[in-house]
Amino acid sequence: MNYELRARDGDAEGDLLEVSLGPHHPSTHGVFRMDVVLDGEKVVRLKPVFGYLHRNHEKIAENTTYLSSMPYTDRLDYFCSMTNNWAYALSVEKLAGLSVPERAEYIRVIMAELTRLLNHTCLIGFFVQDMGALGTPLMYAFREREKILDLFEELTGARMMCNYLRFGGVRCDVSDSWLQRARQVVENYEPFLDEFEALIAENEIVLARTQGIGILPRELAVNASITGPMLRASGVNYDIRKVDKYGIYDRFEFKVPIGEHGDLYDRYMIRVLEMRECVKILKQALHDIPAGPFVDPKAKLRGFRPKVGEAYGRIEAPKGELGFYLISDGSPNPYRYRVRPPSFINLTILEDMCLGQRIADAIIILGSVDIVLGEVDR
Repeated sequence: MNYELRARDGDAEGDLLEVSLGPHHPSTHGVFRMDVVLDGEKVVRLKPVFGYLHRNHEKIAENTTYLSSMPYTDRLDYFCSMTNNWAYALSVEKLAGLSVPERAEYIRVIMAELTRLLNHTCLIGFFVQDMGALGTPLMYAFREREKILDLFEELTGARMMCNYLRFGGVRCDVSDSWLQRARQVVENYEPFLDEFEALIAENEIVLARTQGIGILPRELAVNASITGPMLRASGVNYDIRKVDKYGIYDRFEFKVPIGEHGDLYDRYMIRVLEMRECVKILKQALHDIPAGPFVDPKAKLRGFRPKVGEAYGRIEAPKGELGFYLISDGSPNPYRYRVRPPSFINLTILEDMCLGQRIADAIIILGSVDIVLGEVDR
């Protein structure tokens, strides 16, 4: 951490402190830096600095075949490879006009909601740790996350870089025994959520550090194109699962939790409530999943050349709207490949939420955005 004293405008004395926080500070959630100007402990200016993890994701995809890009999407948000895969597959399927068998649609929903559970669970563990509660909440979160990762590993051979979806379906089918273990994990998740919520939700330190802190006004959230739990915590009823009804989400009964104040506490509580809705969706999907093919037999993976055209596919990823914009010129590679990552867009209002807050609160506010730098920098 570097720092220097700065003078106020028109003041010869240097009484403002400029601090370069990161890129290796553990609370910066990855290789990320914040240049913060402080008046005492109060934040008067904040500039996010990122790009340390830039690796030409989009350009690489334009120079390889459509299918070869699927494993790269795992690395965008390494907590959420299943939903990354789905957003990309959905875009290619729109571009090529491919259909998806019903069983594969159910499997996709199951994978996406398990991913949402593990993402939100870990976010809350990190969020509380940013307040100084080292240990217990994060370990509780990681304990439950491991159960879901075990399911992913058994099915795909990988815990995090799953590379599981394919155009027109999924890579391999789920077995009856796998479905039974998934049902058991989902059944046990509700008691865990009760315990996790009882541990955190009414803790007086959590209440003091989160209520009325880091408020994101509804108008600013809409104007800045914020999506996901960040947007809903500010009181905007917008969930792409309800708006687009992609896949088979229109078959499931679930609510979209909405916040009132847009502060840190609302952003925490929205994740808790969304996990409870995830469990509802998972129970329905695991009960109703039909027999049948897991991939469209007409889907051609080798020599795949979509017709000339363009398509944008998007899903409600755990962090917000994740979209892929593709242009095909009829060749094996995309002519243009563009990612709309929620972490990057949601990070753009960090300064607005931090101005006037204490530096210690700025760390928690950053944590509440829920970013993964692999997705921000690409």
